[in-house]
Amino acid sequence: VQLVESGGGSVQAGGSLTLSCAYSGYTYRSYCMGWFRQAPGKGPEWVSGISRRSTENYSDSVKGRFTISQDMTKTTVKLQMSDLKPEDTATYYCAAKSGACVMSATFYGFWGQGTQVTVS
Repeated sequence: VQLVESGGGSVQAGGSLTLSCAYSGYTYRSYCMGWFRQAPGKGPEWVSGISRRSTENYSDSVKGRFTISQDMTKTTVKLQMSDLKPEDTATYYCAAKSGACVMSATFYGFWGQGTQVTVS
């Protein structure tokens, strides 16, 4: 299983960025593709997740500002981020698990390398 994130960068507060996660080799009938973020000195924070049936979940801190989606071939997951705030600054990771989406990083067995998002 490979997960590869892209799309990070630097943006001013109020701006937008879209992150992408290309994944392959994942063949579970039921899964969750999640986005986590980790700021320096802090643990991973769950941001959003999407199930195979495209059920979306968001943390309260990003609800209404971020949108998760996946393409019809189920090989790419995107995280559209708008109205970005300095507190959104972190390394963002794409992760995968079988079954339903959960907020704990412990349950995600596959991770990408991360992409940096900086909001000033």
